[in-house]
Amino acid sequence: MKSKYKRVMIKLSGEAFKGDREYGIDPKFLDFLAKEIKQGYDLGLQMGIVVGGGNIFRGMAAAANGLDRVTGDYMGMLATIMNAMALQKALESCGLDARLQTAIQMKEIAEPFILSKAIRHLEKGRIMLFAGGTGHPYFTTDTTAALRAVEIKAEALFKATKVDGIYSDDPVTNKAAVKYETLTYMDVLNKNLKVMDATAISLCKENKMEIGVFNLYTKGNIKKVLLGERVGTHVVG
Repeated sequence: MKSKYKRVMIKLSGEAFKGDREYGIDPKFLDFLAKEIKQGYDLGLQMGIVVGGGNIFRGMAAAANGLDRVTGDYMGMLATIMNAMALQKALESCGLDARLQTAIQMKEIAEPFILSKAIRHLEKGRIMLFAGGTGHPYFTTDTTAALRAVEIKAEALFKATKVDGIYSDDPVTNKAAVKYETLTYMDVLNKNLKVMDATAISLCKENKMEIGVFNLYTKGNIKKVLLGERVGTHVVG
């Protein structure tokens, strides 16, 4: 089996990294995640990954509780780097070659984000991990994923999260929420669906970047979406 795509970007929910824990990183889930990514990578494609940091720190939540928003966002960026470092080691334990680039320079542990180097790594078959957000406050990791996807000329952006697609409302709190199989970018914006922030959706719309949203916890889902199977919700056109 071969992937439908040649190059993709996957956005991983930081909250997923905590597994069954209340916060932090669950090594068992990290092992599961690395094996899931390997199944997808073995289909023969180039893969970039952006990781959130919500399992460790959320800048917006901290700002709502009185912390300066800029400081909170930078702290959130550091949380994404911690997650990416953990994922890099888990991928390497599965026999994969993964490289980490950060938007905030910390050369002792990662390369700085340099687009030309990232593309060379991808072309050499290395999985690229992008952390540290955009390097600027007020931008979410969803926007980071959209931006990096456009920059590396990915064919699709997949958001792997805790729900199995995009719903009309939060399915956890509203059991009557309706799941969508296909949406347009304008549907997401006009309906104010909270799958990604408006900046990320608009960036994908402007660059005709296909978006897929699926459940990260379901075994085999990463492989299925990369094969082009109908999993979760797709946003196009």
